Amino acid sequence: MLRRVRQSLRQVLFLMARRPDLLCGAIVLSVLLILAVKFTCSRAKNVVAPARPPVRFFSAEAPVVDLYMGQLDQVERLKSVAEVSLIFFYAPWCAHSMAARQEVQQVAKKLAKQVQFVAINCWYSQGKCRRQTHFYQYPIIHLFYRRFGPIEYKGPFVAPYVESFVLRVITPLTYLPSKDTLKDFLSYHESRVVGFFQFNSSPQPPGYITYLSSALQALKRDFYGVVRFGVVTNKQVAEAISLNEDETVYLHRRFNSSLIFPRLERNFTSESISSWVFENRETVLHWLQPPGTKSRLLEQELTKGPALLLFLPHNPLKSNPILHQIADVALRYHSCEQNNRSGLDTSHPLCCQSLLLPESSTNVCDVCLSLSGSNLTRPSIRCAFLSTARGGDAVQSYLRHCCLHQLPAPVSSSGCSSFLNSYSPFSRYSACCRKVEPQLSDSQAKEEPHTQRLSPTPPSLSLPPPSVTQRGGDGGITGLRCQTNRTLRFYLLDVALNWPLAVRLGATGDRTSSLHHEAGSSGDAHNNSSSSDRSFAAIVNLKDEVHYVLHRNSASTLTESLEAFIRNFSAPYSLLDRHLVGEETQSGGEEEHQQTSPRPLIAELTTSSFLPSIMDLQKDVLLFYYTQWCGFCSVLNHIIIQLARLLQGNSTITVARVNVARNDLPWEFMVDHVPSILLFPKYRKHFSVKFPDNLPITLPNLLHFILQHSGSARDADKPVSSPEADASGPRSVLHAEVLALQSELQVLHQARERLSRQLAQLWRDNRRLMFDSQSLEAQNAELQRERQSLEERHEEKSRQLGDAVRRLQELADTSEHLLNENMLLRILLRALKDRTEAERRETEQKRSHLAS
Repeated sequence: MLRRVRQSLRQVLFLMARRPDLLCGAIVLSVLLILAVKFTCSRAKNVVAPARPPVRFFSAEAPVVDLYMGQLDQVERLKSVAEVSLIFFYAPWCAHSMAARQEVQQVAKKLAKQVQFVAINCWYSQGKCRRQTHFYQYPIIHLFYRRFGPIEYKGPFVAPYVESFVLRVITPLTYLPSKDTLKDFLSYHESRVVGFFQFNSSPQPPGYITYLSSALQALKRDFYGVVRFGVVTNKQVAEAISLNEDETVYLHRRFNSSLIFPRLERNFTSESISSWVFENRETVLHWLQPPGTKSRLLEQELTKGPALLLFLPHNPLKSNPILHQIADVALRYHSCEQNNRSGLDTSHPLCCQSLLLPESSTNVCDVCLSLSGSNLTRPSIRCAFLSTARGGDAVQSYLRHCCLHQLPAPVSSSGCSSFLNSYSPFSRYSACCRKVEPQLSDSQAKEEPHTQRLSPTPPSLSLPPPSVTQRGGDGGITGLRCQTNRTLRFYLLDVALNWPLAVRLGATGDRTSSLHHEAGSSGDAHNNSSSSDRSFAAIVNLKDEVHYVLHRNSASTLTESLEAFIRNFSAPYSLLDRHLVGEETQSGGEEEHQQTSPRPLIAELTTSSFLPSIMDLQKDVLLFYYTQWCGFCSVLNHIIIQLARLLQGNSTITVARVNVARNDLPWEFMVDHVPSILLFPKYRKHFSVKFPDNLPITLPNLLHFILQHSGSARDADKPVSSPEADASGPRSVLHAEVLALQSELQVLHQARERLSRQLAQLWRDNRRLMFDSQSLEAQNAELQRERQSLEERHEEKSRQLGDAVRRLQELADTSEHLLNENMLLRILLRALKDRTEAERRETEQKRSHLAS
């Protein structure tokens, strides 16, 4: 093995010795590889920057303990010292956490004395919250009542909703000291639970804590708190609702018998009590909070049946008069026992259902099941109708025979027939035949009486106004749920939180079914936007793929409008118009401008203008279906435009298009794919023809398709007997098309000549501009040269001036030096002269002294 390696190495070295360029290349590559590895290793430390240390998420002024380091162990200590605690788990980067921060701070400022507010950062990697908890979304709010919890808040992060939920956790039970307070407590439309506990024997009965925990357990299921729990400690007050035994839980129900918690069948625990309440409660109004316009929650509710969606301004901290009025309508709608119909035995409660008679378009047979006294004692009794009762087929055939053969006589209370079911001694059926008399809503009543509606009711019938017996004893809404197969479910939504959904159903800012003027001054404290004063109501029937919008005026009250709206929907042949969502129509000024302007090349149809346009009997309408996301539709635009230009001079053919993604059309006019082309011929709209899918959409094919199926070709098989007849035949159409094409070609030739003359003129102008630009460029070059020479002269003069200044400075320095030297010489001469004079005087003195 080593010998082979040595031989290979010798061969490589021998090859490198023979080729020095290969040796140099290998050396250079090795050096580059070493430098690259070294550079990469040196930069590897700076690739990942260390995370910034966390900072405080809430402001210092907010009464919130902000554990921004993720100290989860501090949460347990803070919970133990407070009666009620709110824990806010957040991530600093989360936009939802940032939005909820302001709302939580607002609630904390109000309830700081009663609730301990704690916020903890669960995103910090070094914190215990990140390591010990696993949240998939933020923020999360948990509430703790003493040692009970956590109670997760699943509602919207809006201050009034959060505050209302916290207040329900603070006071989960309502104390009922007297019979009047008990009566007021049970008068609401929501479900009510009453617990009877005597505090005489012990300061705290054993079952009271369990009952309190069940109230808190119910808040986990419903953050709206529609199920309220009350407590009674007085035996006389408890006897008002027939509670005699201590530690009894009572569920109040309006439409069925009230229930008492079966302690012998179920364990007396908080989970069992809460589950029992939610299984047996009665709900007439359902609160919805879908997370978006496309929601699984909303879909699950709409699949249960027709739904009345009411968008209202709602503040959970204040009483809403609109809500009370709607609750009253919903209660009377579900109150079947109070619906006393003439001609029927009312000694026992009735469960009624309407049977439609296909043999007659205006008659309906009401079938009621009257329960005997023995069945009334059974709380779990259900209304069993023809399909489930014994001998149902025979009963159904008898009822249809009865209703069909007794209708020629005037319908009255004596026209109802009753019979006994021989197979069941505990019940009997009653049948009453009546005419259908639907009602008009306020907006429909004001329409012109001559307007024809697309309704299955024959136009020859004159529908009289509803009678008192048909409307019921209380506004015509009482017991309506049991009189029709189209049962409505009432849903409430906050308009400020769900206004986009209302807009998708047909609500607008300027024209909507506003209900807010009924509330007076009951505005939302948490709604400062423009949508806070809007209200909207619509019935959605997902099975039939239709929905209806309530339009009301100021002359009618909310109760009357809702009752008429519900009755018209519940009627076998409703007069409600299906609402079709479409693009906004143009304003009046723009419509007047369109009337004065020439007809557009391609008519753009919307939901409101669809039927009037395509049903014009005097025109052939070629309709092009498209969407904004269809790429092939945009490819065909130039073909449709060319076709519209060719047919522009023909007043009997209209080219139109409709955006099916933005406009709802009647189901009979929808297509299964886009693009699609349909032709609605004149005088024969019911013989509409679709362009074949196997043919390419080209201009010749479209012209052949129009000429073949247009309304003008209906007499093609008849001989031409007169010029007038020939004028309406296919030859006249072809001749008119040929003349139109010839005129179009002549116009195109003229336009071509004008365009050629304009191009020649433009060429000459361009040539002249090119010469002018060349002369300007030469002048510009000359100016540039002169500028360069002037700059050079300026630099030379500046240099000479600098030299002169330097020389003058040198002369000034030299003269100053000479002056200094001259002064020094003078001083030296003066000193020398003084010294000579002194020596002379001294010499003279010596001489005189010697002479003496």
